[in-house]
Amino acid sequence: MRPRLKPLAVVMLLALQGCSMAPTYTAPAIGLPAHYREQTSDGPWHSAQPSDQLAPQWWQLYNDPTLDKLQQQLLNDNPDLAAALAHFDASQAYASQLHAGLFPQISASAQPLRQRQSDARPLRGTTQPSVYNSNTAGFSLSYDLDLWGKIRNQVAAGDAQAQASSDDLAVARLSLQRQLATLYVQLNGLDAQSRILDSSLADFSQALQLTRSRYEGQIASELDLTRAQNQLAEAKAQLDEVRGQRNLTEHAIGELVGVAASDFSLPPSPQLLALPRIPSQLPSHLLQRRPDVAAAERRVFAANANIGVAKAAWYPDFSLTGLIGGQTQGAGNLLSAGNRYWALGPLVNLPIFDGGRLSANERQVKAEFEEASAQYRSHVLQAVREVEDNLAQLRDLQQQAQDEQAAAQAAQHTQALAMNSYQAGAVSYLDVVTAQTAALQAQRTLQAVQTRQLLASVGLVTALGGGWQPGA
Repeated sequence: MRPRLKPLAVVMLLALQGCSMAPTYTAPAIGLPAHYREQTSDGPWHSAQPSDQLAPQWWQLYNDPTLDKLQQQLLNDNPDLAAALAHFDASQAYASQLHAGLFPQISASAQPLRQRQSDARPLRGTTQPSVYNSNTAGFSLSYDLDLWGKIRNQVAAGDAQAQASSDDLAVARLSLQRQLATLYVQLNGLDAQSRILDSSLADFSQALQLTRSRYEGQIASELDLTRAQNQLAEAKAQLDEVRGQRNLTEHAIGELVGVAASDFSLPPSPQLLALPRIPSQLPSHLLQRRPDVAAAERRVFAANANIGVAKAAWYPDFSLTGLIGGQTQGAGNLLSAGNRYWALGPLVNLPIFDGGRLSANERQVKAEFEEASAQYRSHVLQAVREVEDNLAQLRDLQQQAQDEQAAAQAAQHTQALAMNSYQAGAVSYLDVVTAQTAALQAQRTLQAVQTRQLLASVGLVTALGGGWQPGA
């Protein structure tokens, strides 16, 4: 009977090695929308084909070489991104440490000693020397059989955490890229504001010269002259404010790309960025590819694996240990048969009483799983909300831009009529000032709306985790 029992025991051990105490994992169910409530001017925004992929260099949608160069510089030189990369490397190394637990652990030791034993040592023989040499060298082996999947679940949790850390790196990268794109759009908008104010300053200077000539010819009053002077000075003050804001924005961009603000500068952009076309079909499942959502899902998986680790701690832990080596007193061959020693056998460790530690640990990891699941659902809901927000912004701002365009054109026409009427002596200079101020305000408001459209497009692209690439 005994020879038959040994193969059966081996088969049972091998079968138990495939055992896992972790619950069967399923990602928390989240109902992603097939259609978004908000829509663009092209129509409803809804799911496309699963072949759509994220575009790694999403900022190239704006076709701006300077922005592209800055984004590349950000990836190479941003210190926060370098710190996130180092954190990712550390998490990868930790996962590799956990993988080592799947293999036997072998170590070597050597201990050459010269020692003295006590004269009063119990059972000391009369012929034993007080001072002698003791040389020992050997190898030890230990291997955890992992019958209940404790180590395998630790490895699975470590791998999932490493994947989550990779997604955290992508989150940091995308966040910094969004900050840079946002600042660059704002800088581009400030340059457009400067162009508008420069043009208005030229018009106001001409108007002031005209009013001064008319005043000197006693055609215009001193009140008209002071109004023209006030209008020109006010426009200069507005331009100074825009330039001050541009300096701050430029400094922030320099910091992002890893250059000291004192050494960084960008030339004024000659024109406003073009708003990229937003397709009417973009997949809701892209939200699951957002790095923050992906990281949250991996942490749910890790928490599920940790439940298996906690449950396995209730069961006996079987491991194999082995020793082999040699020991001599003084000179001698460590490898000779008489000097060799060895030991081989199993080690079983079974918890009997721990004061409730294992029970508390199991409750803790189950609560951590519920927490991770709730955080995953929160990230998904946040992603949907961010998409809806930016879609609504793009739609509403497009209509606002059309209305502001009409207002700016009407204000420009009113300004021309007022100046012609003033030169003809039909109206006072107050009408000219009012028309010019309204025209300037309308142009600046239109430009501000256009900048907000660009910012909303950046928000939508990053809300999807970095754009789209249909049919990739």
